[in-house]
This record gives sequence, structure tokens and C-alpha cells, in this order.
Amino acid sequence: MKKVSFFDQIAKNNRNSILLSIFIVALVALLVYAIAYIFVPGFAIFLLIFAAVIMIVDAYASFNYGDRLVLSATRAKPADPVEHVYLINTVEGLSIAAGIPPPKVYVVEDDEINAFAVGKDPKHASIAVTTGALKNLNRTELEGVVGHELSHVADYDVRFMTLVAVLVGLVAILSYILLRSYWMTSRGERGKLGFLVLIGFLLAILAPVVSRIVQAMVSRRRELSADAGSAKLTRYPEGLASALEKMQKMNQGKMKVSESISHLFISDPNRSPLDNILATHPPLEQRIKILRSM
Repeated sequence: MKKVSFFDQIAKNNRNSILLSIFIVALVALLVYAIAYIFVPGFAIFLLIFAAVIMIVDAYASFNYGDRLVLSATRAKPADPVEHVYLINTVEGLSIAAGIPPPKVYVVEDDEINAFAVGKDPKHASIAVTTGALKNLNRTELEGVVGHELSHVADYDVRFMTLVAVLVGLVAILSYILLRSYWMTSRGERGKLGFLVLIGFLLAILAPVVSRIVQAMVSRRRELSADAGSAKLTRYPEGLASALEKMQKMNQGKMKVSESISHLFISDPNRSPLDNILATHPPLEQRIKILRSM
């Protein structure tokens, strides 16, 4: 198997994430153009401004209060300085290696092996690890998992994914406006505009689906980047590879976690029939294979 450096892997995944994000931005621009070109005589512009304001408010709330909501939703509790001293020391040691302030450490009572990171930047970040991970992972495996989450923090992944989520939400709102405008337009007016309305109608139907698929692809790229970041911090890719292998064998996908925050976890806590299309995580087999090729 050909060996690749974790620097090359990180650069490749970052590049692909940016390209996919540009695609979503282009999709938003195309929807804006379609609405403005076809329905400017009405109130489309005012609706667009209103939608933009909603997205800005949503982004601000997500940046500043999203971490508290996630920690509360997962019933995460602050790590005990005595009982969880090794976890706290591991986070602090790898944070020094990553060049970031140590994030707050939390523990989630659950038998599944999992972890997640939240926060708007490295100075305001938190890491949570399940009790299942603490019980079933050895020292190098736990370091690999913590390194993965610290890479998310150091790379501002939470902020990046929030931006992508806001863009996807904007696509949904614009598509709704376009569809409503289509149904409120008389057949005579549709005939005057010809194929423009038909194209706009098809775009409004397909855009939300396409943008969600792209969002899932971006999230997968960020997971691969964090895997490579963990290998960079620990200098031992096998630690995380072995931890992912245990998740693959032991996890049942039964954590009670909302789909809206499942992308934050190192391994998808929920299993769905749509995972092959809209999965926010790459297959564990693929991630293990890449780690063992480093």
C-alpha cells in the first residue's frame, strides 16, 4: 500500500472542502439570480433580504451559543479532576502539541465509543468523550480520538461547518421562495417567461437535495482532515485506526442524539437507511485504511 504523509492528506481534504463550499455558494448565487431575473417586479428582493437577515442571525446564534446547546442536548458533564485525570492530562498535552489553549473537557454517560468537539474558536472550545470510550480504549487509542477532536478545534471546523449549514439553509429558503412564486404566477405569465420559469422551477426542486448532499460531502472531508490531524499530533496513526476499529465492532448506532448534531461526533452516533447518500462521515473502513497508509 502506498504511503502518504498526513500533511498531503490534510492539504487534499482542505482543498476538496473549499471546492465543495464554492459549489454551494455558486448554487445560492444561481438561485438568487433566478428569483431576481424572473420575479423582480414583485416582492422577491424584499424576501431575499429577509432571508439573508435570518441566516445572519442564525449564524450568529450558532457561533455564540451552539456549544452550550450541544453540551446540554447530550447531557455532557464536566470531567472529574480525579476520576478522569488521564483524559484531562491527555487533552492538555495534545493541546500544547497543537498550539492551542486546552479546551474544557466533558464526559457523556453512554456505553458507545464516541467523542465530539464544539466551540466557535480554540479559545472557546469544549471536548466531550463518552464513558464507553474511556472504558474500552487503551492509552494510544484515546490519544488518537482526542487528537482527532483537537484537530477539529485547531482547524476551526465547527465555524466552517456552521457556515456551510447556513448556506444550505439559505438554499432551502430561496428554493421555497422560488417554488411559491412559481405557483402564484398565472399560466399566462409563465407562458410569457417561457423556459426561464421552468428552469427556475426545476432548480428550486433539485437545489436543496443537491446542497444537502454537498454538505454531507464537506463534512466527510473535514472528518478525514481531522483523522490526518490526529496522526500529525500523536505521530501514531495506528492509535486512531485501532480506536475506529473498536467503534466499528462495538458501536450499535443507538446513541440518543439528534440528527442535527450527529455530524459533530467522531463516528456517526445514528444509523439511517439514507447513510449511503447523506452520511456525514466517511465509512470507517475507508478511514482506517487511509490512516494505516500514512
